[in-house]
Amino acid sequence: MGIAVKIISVVLVTVMLAALMTGCTEQVSALVIAEKQDEVIQRNNEFAWELFKVLNKEDADENVFISPLSISTALTMTLNGANGTTEEAMKEALFYKGLDMAAINSGNKYLAERLTRMNKDVTIKIGNSIWIKDQFPVKKSFVDVNKDMFNALIENADFSKDSTVDKINKWIGNATEGMIDKMIDPPIPEDTLMYLINAVYFKGDWTKPFDPNRTFKGQFTTKDGQTKEMDMMTKSESMEYYEENGVKAVRLPYGKDKSVSMTLILPAENTDIDAFIQEMNVSKWNEIREGLIERNEVRLQIPKFKMEYGIKELEAALTELGMGEAFSDQADFSGIADARLAIGTVKHKAVIDVHEEGSEAAGVTVVGIRLTSVNIDMPQFIADRAFVFVIADDTDNNILFMGKMVQ
Repeated sequence: MGIAVKIISVVLVTVMLAALMTGCTEQVSALVIAEKQDEVIQRNNEFAWELFKVLNKEDADENVFISPLSISTALTMTLNGANGTTEEAMKEALFYKGLDMAAINSGNKYLAERLTRMNKDVTIKIGNSIWIKDQFPVKKSFVDVNKDMFNALIENADFSKDSTVDKINKWIGNATEGMIDKMIDPPIPEDTLMYLINAVYFKGDWTKPFDPNRTFKGQFTTKDGQTKEMDMMTKSESMEYYEENGVKAVRLPYGKDKSVSMTLILPAENTDIDAFIQEMNVSKWNEIREGLIERNEVRLQIPKFKMEYGIKELEAALTELGMGEAFSDQADFSGIADARLAIGTVKHKAVIDVHEEGSEAAGVTVVGIRLTSVNIDMPQFIADRAFVFVIADDTDNNILFMGKMVQ
């Protein structure tokens, strides 16, 4: 039986506070912190769905696979250097409006720490790095907050050398266990002064793996109604299942404690997948997630597949979400340095391999910071019209030559 749907892989992290604290004040403080952490995660999920919808419109006829966590983390590191209306625009796009940077940073720090520690049966690696062009003076406060809150590696490098590109790509390859090993090509643009990079790697075995001997050649119906042969994994067993108004979903957990899972969502028959995605949001996602019920037996068939998306330039999508100013010459990143800076590029790539034993995935986001074409704080002398010139001995101010240039 064909399945007319793109595979949407969503890993949702549920935050639980389990620290025992003494004293009423400490308990209240812990509750406030937990609420802020929950709020940041909820906002991250809002960003995830809205960005996914925008990218789906851009690539309506293609498979789409992203790591919203990687994208939001790289942009949040960058956000620490934004001020004024640029900060407001980035917060709007990231769905952080109304939150202060302390809450945003601490929430993301808690999330990263919890993800990388929570399940010995599942591997989750999150790496952050900032690569700074030699001699570019970056503010200590910007470096410190990204080291403290995002555990970012800070590297000063000669951007004119191809070996720097190799070093950056090697870091990416190591951070993703080789799944993604190249995001930057030489030469680095002359006006690029910094790269902020996030890498997320995931590997998990299904709690209940598929039997490879039952995998068969089946038909998959593509979006345009064509069919193609794919390896289909199948099993019949108890699992969490959702069905409402023709929409179906199943949850496939990883590891013994089942704290990470893949949820697959199948739109109702004859429903356009893109229209379905455009109607999705955090509220509907939570409704599906909370509506999953353990059923004694569900017959499941899903493709065994590998998917690669990108390298994708995200400027258009992020501009649609409201942060276009950050890419413009009006951008204010005075929290990074005194120079006039803007985001020059946001590139993302994600890959996934889904098979009988489990899944392996990686996502990388690269934010490039450039010098703006117009530096408001810097005096300008542009000799693009008639001018006079003088050659003089500066010791005695004795004029040696003089002239004019008119053509």
